[in-house]
Amino acid sequence: MTRNRVSTDRRTFLAGSAALGAAGLAGCTGLIGGEDDDQLIGQIGSGREGRPEPGGTPMAELPDLEGELTVYSGRGEFLVGELLDHIEGLYDDFEANIDPGGSSDLVNQILTEGEGTHADVFYTVDSGALGTLADEGRTQSLSSDTLDMIDEETFYTDDWVGTSGRARTIPYNTDALSESDMPDSIDAYADFDGQLGWAPEYGSFQGFVTSMRILEGDEATREWLEGIIDSGVAYYGNEMAVAEAVNDGELDAGFTNHYYIQRVIEGSSDPSIATNFTAGDAGATFDVAGATVIDQADDPELAENFIKHLLSSEAQEFFAVETFEYPTIEGVEPVGDLPTLEELDVPDVDPTQLSNVDETIELMREAGVDI
Repeated sequence: MTRNRVSTDRRTFLAGSAALGAAGLAGCTGLIGGEDDDQLIGQIGSGREGRPEPGGTPMAELPDLEGELTVYSGRGEFLVGELLDHIEGLYDDFEANIDPGGSSDLVNQILTEGEGTHADVFYTVDSGALGTLADEGRTQSLSSDTLDMIDEETFYTDDWVGTSGRARTIPYNTDALSESDMPDSIDAYADFDGQLGWAPEYGSFQGFVTSMRILEGDEATREWLEGIIDSGVAYYGNEMAVAEAVNDGELDAGFTNHYYIQRVIEGSSDPSIATNFTAGDAGATFDVAGATVIDQADDPELAENFIKHLLSSEAQEFFAVETFEYPTIEGVEPVGDLPTLEELDVPDVDPTQLSNVDETIELMREAGVDI
């Protein structure tokens, strides 16, 4: 089956994507490894009660990795370093050289290096970066064996796969509000009776506003932003701070990615925060981290087999319990009281469009957002 990809304007991405950073959360440790090097795969879900054995394809059933691979990684080492080290450690004759950096910087580097690039795989938190490289002809098509590992067609194209995902949500304070108080429409929050908080300089928030522009148009988006400002919304530097303020009772509700809520719950003995999802609108926007094989990869088969390991049962369980992201394969559930991917009412927005934030930032400023 052929998957269509939506064109992403390279200049817009290169100028605007720098605003999109990797999500900053540490999660718990020791999922796949420990002090004893023999304690690797057997520790899946260790210390987290009620986790079923993950479905999907275990690494033991994937092709062995043999050779040397260079991965340009736009994901924070503190976030996924343990997983990447574990994959490398499984095979005596495999070496993964990780070249870290910001997603937009790495895209620029690959485009500038041309045929001389050292990159075999590009791994990023930013789906727009994947779309840009695909549109520039700098990726290789993936096999059906790899694409068929993904649960939802929204989360892959012929050229790249989503390895984990994040959903936009509304965290709310459970001491101040009940689930029935929470609107299921993002538009309703412009007239919300309560103290709201946001982090408008945060990349995922700007991606959410971009989604609203795509779905509802600039005028409706401007009116929504103005309504939120008129409500007396509180500003924060990042969405973790928004979630913490909700939990502390400083805010009644806010706007964050879903995993910040789970992180707060994980770190609190008596959390006062819960997650509300809107339905089918920009407030339920879903974006993915993902990977692709670069067109100049020395060994495309090795590069693709490495990506398959990111879609394995163990890796997907890692994303669920360590980063609190949504797995993208069937048979691995997200951590927390969250709907499954099938249950989410996600709007029809191509995730590669969410990095085109230049016009979004301009609109936000015009509406009076302090960024």
